[in-house]
Amino acid sequence: MSSEEIPNLIGGEARPAASGEWLDKLRPADGTLLGRLARSGAEDVAAAVAAARAAQPDWAARTPVERGDVVREIALALRERREELAALVVEETGKPLELALGEADAAVEMGFFVAGEGRRSYGRTMPASMPHRTVLTVRRPVGVAALIASFNTPLPNLAWKAFPALLCGNAAVFKPSEHVPASANEFATVCYEAGVPGAVLNLVHGLGAEAGAALVDHPEVDLVSFTGSAATGRWIAERAGRRLAKVCLELGGKNALVVCDDADLDGAVRWAVASAFSNAGQRCAAGSRIVVFESVYEAFRAGLAAAAGGLQPEIVVSRESRDRIVAALERAVAAGARVVAGSSTPPAGPGFGLRPTILEAVPSDAEISHSELFGPVAVLYRVTDLAEAIALVNDSPYGLTAAIHTASVHRAMRFADEARAGVVVVNGGTHGSEPHMGFGGVKSSGNGWKEAGVEALEVYSDVRYVNIVADPARV
Repeated sequence: MSSEEIPNLIGGEARPAASGEWLDKLRPADGTLLGRLARSGAEDVAAAVAAARAAQPDWAARTPVERGDVVREIALALRERREELAALVVEETGKPLELALGEADAAVEMGFFVAGEGRRSYGRTMPASMPHRTVLTVRRPVGVAALIASFNTPLPNLAWKAFPALLCGNAAVFKPSEHVPASANEFATVCYEAGVPGAVLNLVHGLGAEAGAALVDHPEVDLVSFTGSAATGRWIAERAGRRLAKVCLELGGKNALVVCDDADLDGAVRWAVASAFSNAGQRCAAGSRIVVFESVYEAFRAGLAAAAGGLQPEIVVSRESRDRIVAALERAVAAGARVVAGSSTPPAGPGFGLRPTILEAVPSDAEISHSELFGPVAVLYRVTDLAEAIALVNDSPYGLTAAIHTASVHRAMRFADEARAGVVVVNGGTHGSEPHMGFGGVKSSGNGWKEAGVEALEVYSDVRYVNIVADPARV
């Protein structure tokens, strides 16, 4: 797409930023110019919110079944164009095509799942203490939803927010990451072609501190759904909380994978590598802390180092991300951490590559043990038993996912009970949630809402209680 300009989509129309300014988007694989995106501000956000507000009542007037049918048409169209969309994601993120194709398929599956919820948007009926009174619940739209997403899995990130928001009858203003503007525009275009009115799904590009902040602060935004860092999530909660807007936060993680002395070590190595290094470690559910029982530590360490050593350099999304991760690695090594595999030195070449890197001899209270790097870096820790492992898992400001590898159902159940995480996995990786599974964490990983699953309907709708009082004498 060379130097293509990527505009906002407001009311279904392509518009440059009101300021006339553009931001450069570089290819992570080689650092060359991919295109330019609109550098939006408060004026652009106001126009998008106004369009969404005007369009929302008509969209909400459609039945959930009808809105679900539109979501299904989007999913079918995404499936037809999966290769085209995946190729665009590869250019924008630098990830392998196979991974991008899998993400396109995940977006399609989210569409199929959400579409079905149009016919399962169930309420409840309940008894009352008053005679001849019936109480029932119905779901109602929240209104205008601000959808602010990360860059790491562009198509699923869009699908996880846009599909339930649309199904529930909301209009939306999407602010995608500045790193993936073209895939966001293509996704929105598919939505329009499948039957979503242009003003029901608006797209505003730009920087978080400019376009994103203006969207959070806009008084006509009823809901803010955000995926990103804990620091930004706290800021959003504070700002939107001043006007009592609904806020859904899916934030970071410093997820642990525990390897017990009765684990299948080969399987644990495979899952640890996938958890730590797939998608260049740019997952909120990445397994960046690997906690190993002392008695199997050396054997597991050798297997993990060999597996990591055979990996190719991973591409992270930007030069700034690469430099931030390198600086954190250098600080950790200067403080005494040992490199088991990889290096803090980026590989030669023009792109934003990093070697998958494993550290050990890192204190549990070190910066790199607590800060989310969002890159291909994992740290090994030794523990003596399950109690110490669980204590280390919980010694984190985050609580998104956690995994344990063990042959003991007793250990697995204790871990599931005591690990402070929103998602616990036994004998698998730290990532891998599916559309029908609610996803979200505790502590600094979120604020209690879940994305995906039927739980997403709780985010994008409000429950109304309807009281019906009948008079038997008037039959």
